[in-house]
Amino acid sequence: MSLLGSVRNLLLALCLMLVLGFLYYSAGKLHMHGWGQEAQYDRLGFLLKLDSKISTELNYKNGNITEGGCRKGFASAQMTAIFPKFSKPAPMFLDNTYKRWSKLKEFVPPFGIKGQGTVAAKEAVIQKILGITKHYTLTSYLDSLSCKRCIIMGNGGIVANKSLGSRIDEYDVVIRLNEAPVKGFEKDVGAKTTLRITYPEGAIQKPARYEKDSLFVFAGFKPQDFKWLKYIVYKERVSPSDGFWKSVATVVPKEPKEIRILNPYFIREAAFTFIGLPVNNGMMGRGNIPTLGTVAITMALHNCDEVAVAGFGYDMNAPNAPLHYYESVKMSAIKESWTHNIGKEKEFLRKLVKGQVITDLTAGI
Repeated sequence: MSLLGSVRNLLLALCLMLVLGFLYYSAGKLHMHGWGQEAQYDRLGFLLKLDSKISTELNYKNGNITEGGCRKGFASAQMTAIFPKFSKPAPMFLDNTYKRWSKLKEFVPPFGIKGQGTVAAKEAVIQKILGITKHYTLTSYLDSLSCKRCIIMGNGGIVANKSLGSRIDEYDVVIRLNEAPVKGFEKDVGAKTTLRITYPEGAIQKPARYEKDSLFVFAGFKPQDFKWLKYIVYKERVSPSDGFWKSVATVVPKEPKEIRILNPYFIREAAFTFIGLPVNNGMMGRGNIPTLGTVAITMALHNCDEVAVAGFGYDMNAPNAPLHYYESVKMSAIKESWTHNIGKEKEFLRKLVKGQVITDLTAGI
């Protein structure tokens, strides 16, 4: 064969490889866009026309559910309908199998468990905590339910004077955030608390304000936070200003069996997969931390059959409206946060509402 023929054959082979590579790369795009068709999904993978996506199968499956009944698998099925990349269920809390979640070791808090020093040192702290808490799920009663209805209570002033308390208490799992009070506000926010999710700076500082029958769920946003939790569960001395941006609780009146560690997977999924915040090499940076409320919703999508919210949404067009339901601070006091991107987060939550994945009782989203 001549040299010219060899070169020609080589070029043909390279062209064939390029064509095959292009087709392989484009295969995933065909599902999202189709040949010559209008795009059906946005850049993150969410369906663009959410109002038109009501699953026939779901309507059939849940058509005979009476009012107040629980629609098994509804939230995750609706989420998959508007976001086909929605992954399999992830456990709410870390347990002794967390090492199998390999990516947890690849990211620093809040997106994983990798911290300053060696991974082994960080694991030693977590193992110490898990070794004394010994409980890694909800209560035995809630775990026995074949269908769970969950509500995440936001702290927004929009819930004030809505008299939703009794309706909120009807949910199987009532999730509250940080130090938002219940006593004195039962008419609007209910009296029931199943989980209270918080981090050191957000935890209730007065022991008397903790609900007796709720689980304390820890969310770690930085390496120091895990050390704080170890001090709390072992009832060791806590320095209220050691590496924290404001003073923290030094005592949490909960027994170890009432304490859980939130799976960091939900913080990472909410930030990067659902909201589309900057990955920043997996490090905490400007505008790439989701709010705890959105993290709680993400957790619920994996673990609850129905998901509702109340007290979510800030109306910046109403500067004199109350910022939170439990204090007189006005909406005008809210400042741009360097950690959160409220605009992008609201876009995500609106997708969930429009896609009927979650129910917004206070219509603030």
